[in-house]
Amino acid sequence: MNTNRNIDHGRAFDWGRASADYAKYRDIYPPEFYRRLLDMGLCTKGQAVLDLGTGTGVLPRNLCRYGASFVGTDISEEQIAQARRLAEEAGLEIAFRCLPAEETDFPDGSFDVVTACQCFFYFDHALLAPRLSRILKRPGRLAALYMAWLPGEDPIAAKSEELVQRYNPGWTGGGETRHPIAVPDAYEAGFEVERQEVFDLRVPFTREGWNGRMKACRGIGASLPAEEIARFDREHLALLERIAPPRFEILHYAAVTVLRTKETGASAPQ
Repeated sequence: MNTNRNIDHGRAFDWGRASADYAKYRDIYPPEFYRRLLDMGLCTKGQAVLDLGTGTGVLPRNLCRYGASFVGTDISEEQIAQARRLAEEAGLEIAFRCLPAEETDFPDGSFDVVTACQCFFYFDHALLAPRLSRILKRPGRLAALYMAWLPGEDPIAAKSEELVQRYNPGWTGGGETRHPIAVPDAYEAGFEVERQEVFDLRVPFTREGWNGRMKACRGIGASLPAEEIARFDREHLALLERIAPPRFEILHYAAVTVLRTKETGASAPQ
């Protein structure tokens, strides 16, 4: 169970409660998203990569074919269980550990790259930043990644978001607009910004797939009681029958911020 006064006004959420839907419906990053990372020299052949907040292992499962070796960590036992199941079913050799990001305990210089997708803003960066500086090689890179729908420009996304907010008025995940990922001050000692990019993506869905994606968001599946999730499921599917064709695209934006380790960086506390 997670709480953060800056997220959903302190309402608790637990990604483990949504892990089944997360595994089924949130492997949605289009090929261009991964191609951008590879073009930046991230997660390529010969690199050792740590994926923080890996969830169901979406990034490692989609990128390991390009030759990097991955370790994925997540605070949720249910998410890690799904990640292991999906990797095994696909015949992929990926190591997964149930571990809070702030307790990352790998040896010094273990990784070429650390990725954090859809999760960077959840972390306690004062604790995490020096640990990442220590476990990354020199030079090493930290990539914070994010993708979100744009309700101000996509009418289907807007109507779906309105329904989420009706079921969970305290949810703070709505109203997204394009912006780069902010870098907390905690990273100044050990890292410098290498690049920041923001770009649009059109992500394809079916009605079932988009309903599942919305149900597996923090405001619904990770926080509401089961009976309310079931009610949302029925009402959202009925809404999509009215406003969406069987197949459609949702306008998203993606943001990538890449930090490079400084030659002399902060160390994790002993």
